[in-house]
Amino acid sequence: MSLCIQRLTLQRVKSLGTPLAMLASLLLAGCAGDKSILDPAGQAARDVAMIWWVMLSFGTVVLVLVTAFWLYTFKRKEVTRTPAEERKIARRWIIGGGIVLPVASITALLAFGVPTGQRLLALPLGEPPEVIEVIGHQWWWEVRYPGAEGGEVVTSNQLIMPAGEPVDFHVTGADVIHAFWVPRLGGKIDMIPGRVNKIRLEADEPAVFGAQCAEFCGAQHAQMQLYVEAVARDEYEAWLANRQIDELSALAENDQQHEPAREAFMTHCASCHRIAGLSSGGEGPDLSDLGSRTSLGAGIMAMEEGAVTRWLQRHQDLKPGNKMPPHDDIETATLESLGAWLETLTP
Repeated sequence: MSLCIQRLTLQRVKSLGTPLAMLASLLLAGCAGDKSILDPAGQAARDVAMIWWVMLSFGTVVLVLVTAFWLYTFKRKEVTRTPAEERKIARRWIIGGGIVLPVASITALLAFGVPTGQRLLALPLGEPPEVIEVIGHQWWWEVRYPGAEGGEVVTSNQLIMPAGEPVDFHVTGADVIHAFWVPRLGGKIDMIPGRVNKIRLEADEPAVFGAQCAEFCGAQHAQMQLYVEAVARDEYEAWLANRQIDELSALAENDQQHEPAREAFMTHCASCHRIAGLSSGGEGPDLSDLGSRTSLGAGIMAMEEGAVTRWLQRHQDLKPGNKMPPHDDIETATLESLGAWLETLTP
């Protein structure tokens, strides 16, 4: 349902009274947004939304009919039947309502839904589509671009993809089972440790989408969010080029102003976090382009001036249970300089 339809509907409902308008506002609030399946932005998402509408409509019809029959039983006149007639009627209900109706319903839904699921599979195409690898961690996202010219590009908690063309996502889990889900682009798929699952999604045009882990994966499952942005092909290639190892290495090495912060990073952080040209740690999120991201902690807080320092000082309060150790042994001034430097890592 489009935003225009929502506005028109609300205008009509307002004339019926404030309580009804408030109820309609709450119901329609889920019809749009960066994580609404009812606001599809790709063919796969439109197919999924259509299945949802069909199932909702069918379920509503069944509910209405069953309710009508139930109410009818209270008002119908009592009829005397022989045992044979009772058994005959019972057989009709068992065969019709217990066998024929479920089989026909499930067959129709499968005939409608299976082709949709087939279109989400990463089947061979004439020209191989772009491949993006996504790895789920507790509780953050690792995103890899193995096909980038000049070497693999790695980032975290953000996913940039080309718009207007199919993209194959190869997903897996690093620790427990997660699930990759971009509601406005299509269905969800499990991320299972030791196994690579594949799903094909496509964004109609450049836009920003919200994504979420859709499989309970621990205490911070709800705080495992992913920023997804579809951009034009030339902008996508430029984004990849700016994140080549050589470009990022030059950025990190030529910044003499933050030399003490770099030394602090190598002492306290390099064993877990990678920064291209400086460290190769892989336990925590890649920080090579941290300053260009929209949020910290997989959606916990917005990226703004001073945000990295606040995260370093209070990360266990902001996201309890994350694997990053407390920094009680590091002086506040050192954390502030480290945070200021990390915010400059913008290709």
